Amino acid sequence: MSTPIGKTILVVDDEEDVRRFLTAALDEAGFTVITANDGFDALEKVKKTPPDLISLDLVMPRKSGVRFYRDMARNKTWAKIPIMIVTGHARDDLGKADLKELTMSGPGIYLEKPVKPDNYIAAIKQILNLDTTEEETRAAEQVQLQSEVKNLVDEVDAETLRKIKDLLGKS
Repeated sequence: MSTPIGKTILVVDDEEDVRRFLTAALDEAGFTVITANDGFDALEKVKKTPPDLISLDLVMPRKSGVRFYRDMARNKTWAKIPIMIVTGHARDDLGKADLKELTMSGPGIYLEKPVKPDNYIAAIKQILNLDTTEEETRAAEQVQLQSEVKNLVDEVDAETLRKIKDLLGKS
């Protein structure tokens, strides 16, 4: 484990293996980690120990990530806690609309599962304005750019998509 960073991350995901994976990456980087398996559990954890950042899955039973986010936004103190979306449903009917709502109104950065640990840690450090290595800075910039491009691509017509595909194919 690295030197303790002194920041607490709340990992909210209904899949136990994902929570363990993200927790291991955060532990290795020196963060303190709290976990929750849905939005209800997450709200209880926030009431007890407000984290420095929340890593939030979108699609969960009982209380989804979007419903949890809306609850957080209604509380002036909690609304200041940065949230990073980590989802496997960015492109499907289960999460696409929710992700669009959140990236437009709230957290603009998100990662799609499966998550690379280095990108995950780099994005969190960037959001929290923590010192990063040159490699972490590049990884965080890549994550941000990927999020922006994915959002733009969702809005374009078929002809523009063909042009983008052709352009990317030539690189």
